[in-house]
Amino acid sequence: MLKTSLLALLMTFVFSAILLGFISKPFAGKQPRVVVVLKELNTQYWEIVKAGAEEGFRDFGIDGEVVGTSYESEEDAQIHMLKNILKERPDVLVVSPVESPAVMSILEEFAENKIPVLLIDTDIPWESKTSYIGTDNFDLGKKAGALLASQLQPGDEVALITGNVNSPISDERIKGAKLSLEAAGIEIAAEKASLPNEPSPVRKAMTSILKHHPHIKGVFATTDIMALSALEAIERQGHKMPVIGADGIIKMVKSIEQGTLTDTVAQNPYDMGYVSVEAASKVMKGKEVEKNIDTGVDIITKDNAKLKLAFLEKLLW
Repeated sequence: MLKTSLLALLMTFVFSAILLGFISKPFAGKQPRVVVVLKELNTQYWEIVKAGAEEGFRDFGIDGEVVGTSYESEEDAQIHMLKNILKERPDVLVVSPVESPAVMSILEEFAENKIPVLLIDTDIPWESKTSYIGTDNFDLGKKAGALLASQLQPGDEVALITGNVNSPISDERIKGAKLSLEAAGIEIAAEKASLPNEPSPVRKAMTSILKHHPHIKGVFATTDIMALSALEAIERQGHKMPVIGADGIIKMVKSIEQGTLTDTVAQNPYDMGYVSVEAASKVMKGKEVEKNIDTGVDIITKDNAKLKLAFLEKLLW
């Protein structure tokens, strides 16, 4: 009788284990979910960030998605997007935030719901962030200023062209550039702000600089799009001078490879995307990640431009 009872109990246990296995099977193979929110997807820089993130999804076995608003300045669009993503409850959010109290407020809701938030490209003074992955923009500015100064003589005049006024990214790059330029004895004759992704206002600003400061010998612009637009205005006026950008997009690298420009500094947007997903993977496994992950700054010259160009073209084309 005892044997019969034990046998029945054992069979019940085995049946329960098998049943539990069938029930849990659909969930066992479920991939972790990560959403990457970029400021936009309309420019090459952000396309490269996206390519890096998508490679990370594949390498780390993540169910991931990269989304972006139509234009970088659309604060309301990013807030709306983040609210919808919060309803989906992803395992981790990676975001390049528009710098505003309203965006910071919605990010705080993610933290309150125990969803880790990693910032990419743009750092903001928000204590609840898990990590910032991106460029040390002050360091980028210093390297850009030093590179520009290396092609000039003490006493030469340069112009600085920046993007959005009061943007932490632009501000840090300009501060770094000024430090290096002034240390080298280079005079900053003009500093103008323009729309970061609109070529026409930049060309107009550069034409005005050349008119009022005809002895300008070089330019640093805080994005490649602005640098290339400034270069167009310079060439139209029949001038030739070093122009340093910041992002390492294909057209800028081509200008160096073709000899139009000698060199520039470049962020690593592909690494930003890839490393942010790698960090998200670690966070989901309960591992610690650094509060600031610097993805570095490259110097692009004639010697390495061809290799860089091949890498970028393989990514996007």
